[in-house]
Amino acid sequence: MNTLMSTDFNFPGQKSIYKGKVREVYTLDNDILVMVATDRLSAFDVVMPKGIPYKGQILNQIATKMMKDTEDIVPNWLMATPDPNVAIGKACKPFKVEMVIRGYMSGHAAREYKAGKRLLCGVPMPEGMKENDKFPEPIITPATKAEKGDHDEDISKEDILKRGIVSKEDYEVLEKYTRALFQRGTEIAAKRGLILVDTKYEFGKTKDGEIVLIDEIHTPDSSRYFYAEGYEERQDKGEAQKQLSKEFVRQWLISSGFQGLKGQSVPEMSDEYIESVSNRYIELYENITGEKFVKSDISNLQKRIENNVITYLSQ
Repeated sequence: MNTLMSTDFNFPGQKSIYKGKVREVYTLDNDILVMVATDRLSAFDVVMPKGIPYKGQILNQIATKMMKDTEDIVPNWLMATPDPNVAIGKACKPFKVEMVIRGYMSGHAAREYKAGKRLLCGVPMPEGMKENDKFPEPIITPATKAEKGDHDEDISKEDILKRGIVSKEDYEVLEKYTRALFQRGTEIAAKRGLILVDTKYEFGKTKDGEIVLIDEIHTPDSSRYFYAEGYEERQDKGEAQKQLSKEFVRQWLISSGFQGLKGQSVPEMSDEYIESVSNRYIELYENITGEKFVKSDISNLQKRIENNVITYLSQ
C-alpha cells in the first residue's frame, strides 16, 4: 500500500525543513510552520524501514482534535489542518525537554523499577508497587530532546534548572500546563472507557514570549492507554493490561530480539504484520476519539498534500 515515508516540498515562502522521527516541519515566512505527519514508525528511537498505511493521518487527526479539546486550558500553536496529514501553525522555539507525566507505573518506569531503581528523574517511586499500579499522584519525569539519532535521556527537574536548559520561571509554567493537560486527558479518556496511563507533552515559545503546546498530544505514539474495564481484576490477578498504545510494536520487536541497541538489526516486517499494525492504529483512533475513522485517498499522497497546503496558503 502507498505510504508517506518522506517529503520534499517547496512551498511558497519556504525557509527551511526539519525532519524528525515521524514529522517533517517546513518553516515559512511570517513565522508559519507546516507540519506533515508521515507514515514512518519509530520505536526505541529507531525509524522502521517500512511505513504504516494511514498512520500519519491518524496521528495528525488525533493530535489536532485533542489540541482543540484542550485549548481552553493551555494555548497551542495550531492554526489550521488543511489536509488529513498536515497541521499549520505558529513557529515557536521549542524547549529542549519533553514533559513526560505518568499516572501509572508502566513501560519505562516499570522497567527501571524492576531493575531496582526507586528514583526516576529525581522523583521517588514508592516501595511495594507492581507493574501497572497507579501512582498515589501523577509524577513528572522529563526527558531531554535527543539530537537526531540519539536516545532521549531521563533528566531531573534539578538538572534542567542547574544546566540552564529551561529557566525556573518557564519550567513552573511547563509543570502547571503538563498537570492540567494530563488531568483533561484523563477525563477525556474516562469518557471513552480508557485510562490515560502516561504521556508526553512538548512546548515552545512564540516570538511574543507566549509558552504554547506544540507537536502531538494524547496520540498512541506519545501516550499509553489501558482499557478501564477489567483493569482492577487484571491487576489483582497479576495479568497484563489490555493496552491502546504503540507498546504492542515494542513488545513484538523485543520478542524478535530488537531494542534499538548497538549491533541489533530491525526484524523484517511482513506485509501482513504491517497491515495488522495499520488496523491497530485505526482501532486506537476510534477508541481514543469515539469517532469512526475515514480513510483518506492515498493514491497520490504527495500531490494531495501539496495541493491542499498551497490552496490554504493562497487564501
